[in-house]
Amino acid sequence: MKTNPYHPLTLRAQLQRGLVIPAMPLALDHRRHLDERRQRALVRYYIDAGAGGLAVGVHTTQFAIREPDIGLFEPVLSLVAAEIDAWSAKHGRDVVKIAGVCGRTAQAHREAAFARHAGYDAALLSLSAFANDDVPAIIGHCRAIAEILPLVGFYLQPAVGGRVLPYAFWREFAEIENVVAIKIAPFNRYQTLDVVRAVCDAGRERDVALYTGNDDNIVIDLLTPFAVETPSGTRHARIVGGLLGHWAVWTQKAVALLDAIHALTDTGAPVPPEWFTRAAQITDSNAAFFDAAHNFAGCIPGIHEVLRRQGLLAGTWCLNPDEALSPGQRAEIDRVYRAYPDLNDDAFVRENIDTWMT
Repeated sequence: MKTNPYHPLTLRAQLQRGLVIPAMPLALDHRRHLDERRQRALVRYYIDAGAGGLAVGVHTTQFAIREPDIGLFEPVLSLVAAEIDAWSAKHGRDVVKIAGVCGRTAQAHREAAFARHAGYDAALLSLSAFANDDVPAIIGHCRAIAEILPLVGFYLQPAVGGRVLPYAFWREFAEIENVVAIKIAPFNRYQTLDVVRAVCDAGRERDVALYTGNDDNIVIDLLTPFAVETPSGTRHARIVGGLLGHWAVWTQKAVALLDAIHALTDTGAPVPPEWFTRAAQITDSNAAFFDAAHNFAGCIPGIHEVLRRQGLLAGTWCLNPDEALSPGQRAEIDRVYRAYPDLNDDAFVRENIDTWMT
């Protein structure tokens, strides 16, 4: 297990390249116990698909792993870290390890300390436990956790447990020295712009990598060149990669998508119209996976259903028995499979799944 995370400058350089970072699902068996073989297979799938990092212990991994009667937070983080390190040692390519960190400061401190010990490079800091706190209190919490691990800020949409965080928060957050990235996931254009503007106003757009978590607007986020007027002049920024639950499925095609976007944006050429068509297709697919029709109630089971069809998971089970596919959600996933066959990576999975399962 790698117990010395990236040097902060190396980590910043990796993140600023722009990576595909899937949010790690939790592999369970029919008893709702951890399926270690399939959990390892998922890690191998994502890395072989070209992902540059993995986020573990986040919403897609199910926050309930932290409950004392479940007790899966440390086992899952340890298993994934060990699998990543074994792959990296064999293939000579590092993969950024990001640990989800939750709770009030005492809990978050314990989680971040464990993640650092397990070899994680950064903490994706959830602020859901601070639903009623003011900005100074939240910033104090962030500074405390930043002393343990580099921080990836997290603007989580309220529909799945987040809260609205004002521009004033992000402006102060961007000044924390050990912030290396921000996952922007409010599913809201105004709030997305708050984060971009705050980072530019702080003069840290070259230090703090911006990642989309807006699963409903992935391609547009990645194609947009932002120009922000600040007291020191116009500053330019881009959302360079994605830390996404959506990219926990069809990951090989997500890597190809991001590579193509980088190649296009590096040229500075006009964006061809077909990219906007592709953007709509991906958002339509996300509506099925994430169960937008039922206010995202089935978002985790929807991801599981795609992985089940590919053979990577044995079922769609979640830790909470009440968390299941919504009525009509399976049919919606059928629909997007038929409508956009070039978006799935089923052939890649078929070619490699036996190796990943060993």
